[in-house]
Amino acid sequence: MSEVAGAPCIELRNVSKRYGSISVLDNFSMAVNRGEHIALIGPSGSGKTTVLRILMTLETIQDGTVWIEQEPLWHMPGRAGLIPATEAHLRHMRRRVGMVFQHFNLFPHLTAFENVATPPQISLGVSREEACDRAQELLTMVGLAHKGGNYPSQLSGGQKQRIAIARALAMRPEIMLFDEVTSALDPELVDEVLVVLRDIGTKTDTTMLLVTHEMSFANEFADRVMFMDGGRIVEQGDPKILFTNPTEERTRSFLKKMLAAGQRLN
Repeated sequence: MSEVAGAPCIELRNVSKRYGSISVLDNFSMAVNRGEHIALIGPSGSGKTTVLRILMTLETIQDGTVWIEQEPLWHMPGRAGLIPATEAHLRHMRRRVGMVFQHFNLFPHLTAFENVATPPQISLGVSREEACDRAQELLTMVGLAHKGGNYPSQLSGGQKQRIAIARALAMRPEIMLFDEVTSALDPELVDEVLVVLRDIGTKTDTTMLLVTHEMSFANEFADRVMFMDGGRIVEQGDPKILFTNPTEERTRSFLKKMLAAGQRLN
């Protein structure tokens, strides 16, 4: 999906994130347009997942500001400017963002159908009838309508991840974050999850950020690829250009290692 003109949907401005003396993000800035699909790539420890966790309010920040559709995320307007956000403000903002994790995080005591239908009823106050209709629609979308009565322990890894995606979409987020959603899967199960991500990308106008080591999928999926290293964006651009003709030596070195490890770019 092409970029949409106007103010960014997501913006991090001069954000710093530290764990004790270790700096993960230092004066970090990025902007994502509404409806844009972004692939974040880079070595482990480069800060990719931290960016997603900050947007999901799972990690706090020490400096800077984060904005979702021009509303501050970790702050809120006060009489003399921005002040730290209250828990009520954070809850309000969380509803705009959905995240799918590496290890599924399904509720083991609920069926696949209940995993998708229950959260909107609890968090959004959606009626049971509406939530169930939406759950059935989403299970069909991810190709698992026939598995609605199964518990997570009765599903394969790929099926669990597809249920996790359906559960996140059930909350009707404006933004979807995907954190290495195929890395815990056996190789033969990866494609069934990537097919679902392709469908979301083509059938909805959801803004999507994807942290991945699947270079071929990033090349196909993303409007823009951001290569991160050392808590900063080293290089970013159209995947067709960045993957074939990167300008930075660090990007070239990373892609060379990925190709040597068997990754494909097409």
